[in-house]
Parts: sequence; structure tokens; C-alpha cells
Amino acid sequence: MAELVHTGEVAPRTERETAKILVYSDDRTTRAEVRTAVGRRPGKGAPRIEWFEAATEFGVFDLLKQHAFDLLIFDGEAAKIGGMGLARQVKDEVQDAPPVLVLIARQQDEWLARWSEAERAVTFPINPREIQQAVTELLAVAR
Repeated sequence: MAELVHTGEVAPRTERETAKILVYSDDRTTRAEVRTAVGRRPGKGAPRIEWFEAATEFGVFDLLKQHAFDLLIFDGEAAKIGGMGLARQVKDEVQDAPPVLVLIARQQDEWLARWSEAERAVTFPINPREIQQAVTELLAVAR
């Protein structure tokens, strides 16, 4: 069964002031770590974030049908369906797919992140400054 979570922590705002981000990982701890590291607003001038979560690839595609996301963050180390393979599938199958940030275990896996067509890769353990900077830059490009 797909575990989908929508945290409606954002006060009502216009769309320009809010960015929708989907985090995919089969590990709820990883999803929470990403949300905590990025925060509600990742950088100066960045929009507030409305977080969505999916624990399965089916959950990702269900949410992609329901919402227009500004950014996707995929766990490249997720079991069964890794984030890099899922990123490639989204880029191939979803028209006007949003930018993808992939979390990778080793810097040497960066070539796989490029193969997946992800716009950026960040290595584990998650460094809050690094992921905030990546999210802020990707959101700026997406808007």
C-alpha cells in the first residue's frame, strides 16, 4: 500500500509565494531528514514550501497526476525502485516534468544521477546547507 503524506504546514498564499516539493523515499526517516534539512523556506528570496511525500513509485505517479510540482527530490538509494531509475522514468513519461534532485550515497554515483537526467545530486549524509542551496537554485530555475 502506498504511504502518501501531505503536510499542509503552509499558510494560505499565492502560488508564486509557495513551491510544491515531492519527496520520494521508501524510508520515512530519510523523508523527514530532507524536510528538516531544507526547512520551510530554503534560502533568501525562496518561496515557502508545501511538502508532499511518497513511499512508493505508485505514490509518486499518483501525486504527479494530482499536483503541479516545482521540484522532485528522490532517494537514489531507495529499495526496489531507486530514485535514479524513477527520475529517468519521470523524465521520459511526464510531459514538462519538474526538476529532479537525487540523493546519492557516494560521489562516484554522480554519473548515474546524470544518466537519470536529474538536474542535481546531493550525497548522503545530507548536509543542510548543500541541500538548501540546491533546492533554492532549482526552484529559481523552475519558476
